[in-house]
Amino acid sequence: MKNNRSLLISLVLLILVAALYRIIPNRPWGFAPQIAMALFGGAVIKDRKWAFALPIFSMFLSDCLYELLYRGGISTIQGFYEGQFTNYLLFAGITLIGFMIKKVNLLQVGIASLAAPLVYFVASNGVVWLEGGGLQRPKTFAGLLQTYTDGLPFLQGSILSTIVFSAVLFGGYYLLRNNRSSLAHA
Repeated sequence: MKNNRSLLISLVLLILVAALYRIIPNRPWGFAPQIAMALFGGAVIKDRKWAFALPIFSMFLSDCLYELLYRGGISTIQGFYEGQFTNYLLFAGITLIGFMIKKVNLLQVGIASLAAPLVYFVASNGVVWLEGGGLQRPKTFAGLLQTYTDGLPFLQGSILSTIVFSAVLFGGYYLLRNNRSSLAHA
């Protein structure tokens, strides 16, 4: 019972900290922990509904905060916008990539930490192009390539942040798990 309570408190704190981090002004484009959280949830959390909930709750909370700041005239970034549901679906998809991590080790987490932001980049920018969002590029192959070019500033931050936050989340998990088992054997 105590372990479940500790886990729940840890997850709530993780969601809050990640949501607050995402709304920090002037943070590098795309540099946010939610993709790493989706991978971590999929790989580590046994209850699949909580695995999906981890990044989705964090995104939703930060979107609510963005909306409050936007309506208060403090931020130019809207919290809620057309096509946003697609982002939530994509984060659910990233959680599925986390499910594919069968053994939490450096190689599998490293591959997933590179693959997930690339999948998100290709899918999200493809949807933006299809739905006529963003800079509303023409529905041609050249327009699609322009849309991907428009998104490149976000990709670098997304890859770097996924690697950094995956190292923090999976590394912290590894240290806690090994510390707990060494204490049990002492």
